[in-house]
Amino acid sequence: MTTPLAAKIAREYGTPCAVIDMDKVERNIARIQKACDEAGVANRPHIKTHKNPTIAKMQVAAGAKGITCQKLGEAEIMANAGIDDILISYNLLGEEKMARLGALQAKANMTVAADNSTVVTGLPKAAAASGRPLSVVVECDTGRKRAGVETPAEAIALAREIAASKGLQFAGFMMYPTETGWADAQKFYDEALAGVRAHGLDAKIVSTGGTPNLKNIGKLKGGTEHRFGTYIYNDRMQVAAGSATWDDCALHIYSTVVSRAAPERGILDAGSKTLTTDTGGLDGHGLILEHPEAKIAKFAEEHGFLDLSRSNTRPNVGDVVRIVPNHVCVVVNMMDEVVMVRGEEIIGTLPVAARGKLR
Repeated sequence: MTTPLAAKIAREYGTPCAVIDMDKVERNIARIQKACDEAGVANRPHIKTHKNPTIAKMQVAAGAKGITCQKLGEAEIMANAGIDDILISYNLLGEEKMARLGALQAKANMTVAADNSTVVTGLPKAAAASGRPLSVVVECDTGRKRAGVETPAEAIALAREIAASKGLQFAGFMMYPTETGWADAQKFYDEALAGVRAHGLDAKIVSTGGTPNLKNIGKLKGGTEHRFGTYIYNDRMQVAAGSATWDDCALHIYSTVVSRAAPERGILDAGSKTLTTDTGGLDGHGLILEHPEAKIAKFAEEHGFLDLSRSNTRPNVGDVVRIVPNHVCVVVNMMDEVVMVRGEEIIGTLPVAARGKLR
């Protein structure tokens, strides 16, 4: 069954189509800002999910202290739109990146992360190019085993190296604790802080991260800010993690059923080039709101394979359905634009301005 809005979306924009509910977007912004305010930590949202300066400015207007970007290309888009306080939460290497970072630092207040001496050795070139000091936080691994120094002793040593480097300022620590690892993160931070203070340094920024850590916001004693990202739209992973409800999911993929070749199977026009193959550890590749028992079982590039064997209701060819993606961040990065709606009305489109900025 196709809703009137779905029919209108398909008629005006075609499918597959990414659609965001701006009422839900605004509610999500307000909800997370309130959580940060109540926890006494600053909100530094990560733009990796929406990749759009307009929404970033909405977040800042609601009270966010600045934004987080993962790559220089994202930060350039945001700085060119007038956003002034940006953390790049990623190791930056190479002459080309130092030139770009220097240009950014000349027009916006930049902070960058580092977890090794090779990165720190290159950063003074960006500071020199900008003509002013560059703030650097030490990324710490507190259990996620991604990036970050693994011990407080390494964090202390790298902080001292940053502080001794011409043009650099040691600004503090950045971490992404696991959802159950905050006690370990506290122990790591306390030891690292004591160590840098023993050498005459201090941490003005102590940045934690992750929408799945909503339940832990404010738990790190000494934490100054939190980096929420996926919350702006939410997805099936966040619902599974308990950090969102289905009603908090602001982005849906509208997709048309193009084939029902057998009673228990069908094909959507949204394949791996729309929904991506990132399952997020979940069964299937998204929730179809109109047919929640149906399973998007597998993909070809432009085909979403439906397993309808468990579905009490089954779509017909031509039906336009709404899908909550498993991992919305990678889905948005596939789109040139998203369609905005309020209620049953289409209000325009929003470019995904920072999509594809992989460096």
